[in-house]
Amino acid sequence: MRRIQLTLIALTLSVCAIAQIKMPPPSPTFELKGTVGLAEVKVVYSRPSAKGREVAGNLIPYNEVWRTGANASTKITFSTDVKLNGNAVPAGEYALYTMFTEEVATIILSKNLTWWGSLGYDAKDDLLRFEVPVKHPSSHYETFTMSFSDFTRSSANLNMKWEHTKAMFTIESDVDDIVMADIKAQVIDATPSNPGVYFQAAGYYYDTERDSKQALAWANKAIEGSGEQKKYWEYHLKAKLQARLGMKSEAIATAKESIALAKTGGNPDYVRLNEKLIADLK
Repeated sequence: MRRIQLTLIALTLSVCAIAQIKMPPPSPTFELKGTVGLAEVKVVYSRPSAKGREVAGNLIPYNEVWRTGANASTKITFSTDVKLNGNAVPAGEYALYTMFTEEVATIILSKNLTWWGSLGYDAKDDLLRFEVPVKHPSSHYETFTMSFSDFTRSSANLNMKWEHTKAMFTIESDVDDIVMADIKAQVIDATPSNPGVYFQAAGYYYDTERDSKQALAWANKAIEGSGEQKKYWEYHLKAKLQARLGMKSEAIATAKESIALAKTGGNPDYVRLNEKLIADLK
């Protein structure tokens, strides 16, 4: 009899453990991904909502280490070395903690990924700490939100917003050194088999305002390498480089050729870009 009772109890506990109502979490986990320069950045965090509660100084505690969200500590991953507000950070995964006051937020990267929230947090595991200003915008964010903004070729801002509290910091990727090393290896010190590499090198020189004569030479090689498959975007870049070098009549002629190719290719955007370039040159 006792054996039967124990068996029934075990079966009951087993059923109770399995039979659960599936419900949405109050603070759902969210994954934010973005490419900043040449670095892949990923943020995994849980998103609590205010639900009528006071956020500033309460749900976001003042002068206390905060998990930067809900549940487990927020994790941030960088695929390459980066800089956060000018501070060097090696590639890897880190716990992202913050400590707020009304006017200043301390951004904390911890090497310890095991804590639940901020329980057990120890400053000895910090990789980096730095301060950023806190703003109080009029716009309202009911749910804690992290997002990227203000992208440049090599940087972006990571924003943290909840109710009327906002803080952000800049992520920078060392793009120029890497790209220039590739250009040297593939274009300057070698002959690329793919003519499109010449176009990439010429475009980068144009965007970063480097040697325009060299960039024009590469643009011409890209066009020559394309043969009969003329590409309107290559001619447009050539026209811009000619314009920068003061070759007005040549730039207008090249832009007109790009317009004809763009019309054939069904790309009105490049038609407008070339028309604007011609208008600016007249």
